[in-house]
Amino acid sequence: TEPLLCHLLYIYHLYWKILNLQPNPKKTTSFPHYSPILKRGPDMTKSPMTKSEQLLRIDDHDFTMRPAFGGPPIPVGVDVQVESLDTISEVDMDFTMTLYLRHYWKDERLSFTSTNNQSMTFDSRLAKKIWVPDMFFVHSKRSFIHDTTTDNVMLRVYPDGNVLYSLRVTVTAMCNMDLSRFPLDTQTCSLEIESYAYTDDDLMLYWKKGNESLNTDERISLSQFLIQKFHTTTKLAFYSSTGWYNRLYIHFTLRRHVFFFLLQTYFPATLMVMLSWVSFWIDRRAVPARVPLGITTVLTMSTIITGVNASMPRVSYIKAVDIYLWVSFVFVFLSVIEYAAVNYLSTVQERKERKLRERLPCTCGIGNPDDAMYDPQITGYTTMDVNSIGNYGSAGNYGMPENGGRQERMFAQVVLGDPQLTGQVKRPGYVNIWIDTHAIDKYSRMVFPGSYVLFNIIYWSIYS
Repeated sequence: TEPLLCHLLYIYHLYWKILNLQPNPKKTTSFPHYSPILKRGPDMTKSPMTKSEQLLRIDDHDFTMRPAFGGPPIPVGVDVQVESLDTISEVDMDFTMTLYLRHYWKDERLSFTSTNNQSMTFDSRLAKKIWVPDMFFVHSKRSFIHDTTTDNVMLRVYPDGNVLYSLRVTVTAMCNMDLSRFPLDTQTCSLEIESYAYTDDDLMLYWKKGNESLNTDERISLSQFLIQKFHTTTKLAFYSSTGWYNRLYIHFTLRRHVFFFLLQTYFPATLMVMLSWVSFWIDRRAVPARVPLGITTVLTMSTIITGVNASMPRVSYIKAVDIYLWVSFVFVFLSVIEYAAVNYLSTVQERKERKLRERLPCTCGIGNPDDAMYDPQITGYTTMDVNSIGNYGSAGNYGMPENGGRQERMFAQVVLGDPQLTGQVKRPGYVNIWIDTHAIDKYSRMVFPGSYVLFNIIYWSIYS
């Protein structure tokens, strides 16, 4: 039965084929073909030219040339929307910014007929087949067009030939910073946009709406800076080998937050200086207490200075923070030198006192040295004479003078000049000797804090 069925189907196929070959003007419909081998029509998805390209007549023009080639320069308007200002690096002296860069121009070669005057929007595939401005970022270190999930490129063509070309770009550009007032500084950085190939004779680059051409996201914020303002300018740049080019500038001003540096740098340095003053109230004989205190404060200040400079570029000028830290370091270092001076002068004074005691005559045979001192038969002087010889007030065992020093009474030979004699007469007696070993510490308690407060007043009045 199967060969018979195949034979009938073959006869049926020949019958309908003969009927289709005969012209029949009254028939407008055709019968379906039941042939096992059907003829395929053309695949429109694999056409060498899509419908949009046919509408824009891509193959009818040479888009390697700019619009209106040979005529006046083509105006290209630009506007920018700043999406984020990511990082500001003092070490590398650059900044990173993500922005939407939009170009506006008119290319009559792309004009098309539209009944509803609606534009057509395309992606990066068509943008590679037509002429677009060759913008680049001057002084940029790195830049790229985002490609997640596809290339972030938009091309919009209007019926009259006006074109909008938009890119989402992240660029890292150079920013020349003046760090002489760091961290109390204000920095102004610029992003510069320019055509790479077309001079001002071929392409006129301008901000489409002036300062309103630059829009920023209100949520933009930086951890170390306060963004004060954005503004735009336009200038001409000259290259000796190629000519003049239009250049667009995006300026933004940043003021550094100083509170972080107050907590991390200024307050610790000030506390170290104040800690070094504690040694002025410690007894000069407490060497194990005063020396380690001074060395500790000096080493701590060195650590603070090293930590600040490690995160900064190696500039050849002095920064504001360097002035404060190094002056604080000098105050701490001088407190150590002050104790060295006190210790040295005390040692010298004790040596003089020891030598003076060695030169004193033995008073072992005197029952009461006080009586011997005031007896005119022994000394040859009255009580008033001996007290006037000392020239330091009334005699006593020990006393404290007004300036905080020590008063010590010693039995010594007093040398006086006798106007009636040609020589000098040496006579024994008691004199008052003042040993003021605490004078330097006493004055340092006032001079060091006063000088440091005066320095702070001058410093903050200049750099604030």
